[in-house]
Amino acid sequence: MRRAVILQHLDREGPGFIADLCSARGLATDILRLDLGVRVPRTLDDGDLLVVMGGPMGVGELEDPRFPFLAPEVELLRAGLARQRPILGICLGAQLLAHAAGSRVYPNQRRDADGLLRPSPEVGFGEVRLLGLDAEPALAGLPARLPVLHWHGDTFALPVNAVRLAESDTCADQAFRLGFNAFGLQFHVETDAAMVRRWAEEDSAFATSALGAGGPAAIMAASEAAVARMRDPGMRLVDNILDAMTGTSQRR
Repeated sequence: MRRAVILQHLDREGPGFIADLCSARGLATDILRLDLGVRVPRTLDDGDLLVVMGGPMGVGELEDPRFPFLAPEVELLRAGLARQRPILGICLGAQLLAHAAGSRVYPNQRRDADGLLRPSPEVGFGEVRLLGLDAEPALAGLPARLPVLHWHGDTFALPVNAVRLAESDTCADQAFRLGFNAFGLQFHVETDAAMVRRWAEEDSAFATSALGAGGPAAIMAASEAAVARMRDPGMRLVDNILDAMTGTSQRR
């Protein structure tokens, strides 16, 4: 039976509806809790999909003994790219995928009024602009502006030969495709409102650093309505990507 192998780095950052969409396709969902000591697979079976989720750690911490899973993940991703395996990276997963493809991962920055580059974490509900709507099957049926949840401080340079799929004013590289079946999404669409509220509570220091003292409360207050707007187009996006990853189409 084909599997979706999902690498999870933190309890609160699970796959959300991505696991449901995989199960609906008849894929066995194998969620590996790397934070609990489950080892990163050295290889994947033929036909397996790899999904790499988010987390507060980063590519700059590959050698940090607190996160012994990061370096093996990069090796698995490199091998997967070399073998043209189907891969989906979400947030940290997209950064690890870009790094495995040879690109730089670095703190997201913007110039201030004096022209100086300052750290610019992107946190909270917002939108990304989709690029290539008429040409990219992964973007079929989606609006030009996609509602998403941002929760990142780092970003990446677009890998060589990658196709940029989305951008925002704060972060130019929001999504990309490598080949036909490897995708990176810097943003989140897979979350439900309860997950978002938990992030705002448990990661409040990060949200506050980006949005100010009222940031976590504002995210919590907006979560129900914002997730309701995000859910259908977000599911369509992931479904389209799974079409590309599996070589099938579930839409009629």
